[in-house]
Amino acid sequence: MNFHELFQLEGVTIKKEKGEHVFMQGDSDKSLYFIQSGLLKAYYTSEDGKESVKSFLLSNNIIGSLTSSYSEGVCSFSLLCLESTVLIKTPFKSLWEHSKKDMEIANEMIEFLLRFAMKKEKREYELLCLSAEERFCILENNSPSLLEKVTQNDLARYLGVTPVGLCRIIKRTHNKKFLSSS
Repeated sequence: MNFHELFQLEGVTIKKEKGEHVFMQGDSDKSLYFIQSGLLKAYYTSEDGKESVKSFLLSNNIIGSLTSSYSEGVCSFSLLCLESTVLIKTPFKSLWEHSKKDMEIANEMIEFLLRFAMKKEKREYELLCLSAEERFCILENNSPSLLEKVTQNDLARYLGVTPVGLCRIIKRTHNKKFLSSS
């Protein structure tokens, strides 16, 4: 049995509508979620109510709060459906126990955690070392469908700029592309 088969065997399919939360910051949630279809936004809310977008997730991604599911803490972020979404909800404990007994599952769990850590490292680098314009260009090149599916407010929160700042970035980058193609 592989990791994906285990997810399906141990999990339950849940359906969420656009605007529904899978979990919220401060909740206790002991599961990981495999996204079969849909689009989700993972975000933080500061004490003063400011929202910062951590990531957008499409089909075939896995997400969950490891702080809540593994270390008995609470979710540090919220997970919101931006489209109707179908997920497989699987208890982390079940995946963890199987990984202790099955080398193939353990190796796939390690692979998942390494990909997750590298994704976080890349995001951290982009936020700390690149300009908002450079981050926008990376997003536009790597995930153009997100630009069509996600609101400008959410894109701005993801890039760490204001909506007005994002409009300026879009105008500048498109002007540069126009000038370079002339």
